[in-house]
Amino acid sequence: MVEVIGTDHVYLSVSDPARSEAFYDRLFEVLGFRKNEFALGGERHVQYFNRHFGVVLRPARAGAAPHDPYAPGLHHLCLRVESAEDVRSAAAELAAAGIAATEPRHFPEYAADYVATFVTDPDGLRFEITNYRAERRRRHERWPSD
Repeated sequence: MVEVIGTDHVYLSVSDPARSEAFYDRLFEVLGFRKNEFALGGERHVQYFNRHFGVVLRPARAGAAPHDPYAPGLHHLCLRVESAEDVRSAAAELAAAGIAATEPRHFPEYAADYVATFVTDPDGLRFEITNYRAERRRRHERWPSD
């Protein structure tokens, strides 16, 4: 059996590349990502990446309707930071960068130590930022026995 060891990259099709790039420049700068660009099929793509994975923006080819998280497809993308304090810091830094982040809060219905904040991109795609919770740490440390 082959084990998947992480998410390598995610592609996002965006309705207005310039508007989305301005948003993601601020979002990913706060989160410590780097940026580059490349062309595929004559279309400019913008990639944000850290040592773990990347997010690529590409121009959408059809429709300009806002993202509907309850339609088939992606509901939201969750990014993990080290601690609950890092969630709070990220939310504050995002707000300072002009990105509306929800007030970080505790979600005990998900896990006893679950803290998260949410932001929405220009096309309506939601990003969650959450802490590296005890259950996830245990799973990582004890795999495959857990």
